[in-house]
Amino acid sequence: MTLYWIYSIPNWLFGLLCTIAFIAFGVAGTYLTREFVKRVHREDHSHNDIVGYFLAAITVFYGVTLGLVAIGTWNNYSAIQDKVDTEAQNVASLYRDVSSYPEPVRSQLRLDLKQYVREVIDHSWPQQRRGLVPAGSATYIDHLQEHLLQYSPQTSGQQVIYQESYRQFNELIESRRARLDSVNTSLPRSMWWMVILGALVSITTTMFFDLRSFQMHLWMTALMSGLLGLMIFLIATLDNPFRGKVSVSPIALERVYSQLMR
Repeated sequence: MTLYWIYSIPNWLFGLLCTIAFIAFGVAGTYLTREFVKRVHREDHSHNDIVGYFLAAITVFYGVTLGLVAIGTWNNYSAIQDKVDTEAQNVASLYRDVSSYPEPVRSQLRLDLKQYVREVIDHSWPQQRRGLVPAGSATYIDHLQEHLLQYSPQTSGQQVIYQESYRQFNELIESRRARLDSVNTSLPRSMWWMVILGALVSITTTMFFDLRSFQMHLWMTALMSGLLGLMIFLIATLDNPFRGKVSVSPIALERVYSQLMR
């Protein structure tokens, strides 16, 4: 779904709105269908057992599906965080390798890496938070590759370091590409329709109970609706890993820059 505006508001407000929306649906639906349900039952509470069986079956199928979706979203979030951590590790390893090069190539390569990290932190990350795939860091990657290729090792020791540096450079390219490919990663629209419609069907099923205490019926429906709203809020906050307050941050790259490059 493309309701990206939800990531521009505070998390507590989004969670509150999501919960209230589902509770309002459940409570309003219970009020509006009260007389209809009484007519359907004909006798007091005559079909509560059947409604209970249906609700149990629906909530089992939907609960398992919703749980798998929540786990999948969290795994995707963690995997993208791992990609950023890997990119930071590649930068740190490459920076240490080129620090063994002779001058002036050493200073030039270290400068290229510093500029690359600052570009990613200062410009690429804000673009990713808006759902844009940044391209600015490619310039610094090209400069880094150009300066690496211009260096000619003179000894066997320098040759070993050069090969290791180029291997780290290739891994940096791969981890950067993996991060860029993940900018717009999210659940398919059909999956979101299933999640939302499944929640509405589950809440609607609770409206078919005919209880002696209508107040108890309202509370049960409201609690179940609120729980489903919170689950959907959780999935939505993790669905786009680079958006919103709960998002993948560049802290790993910031740590490399502050501890190693400054």
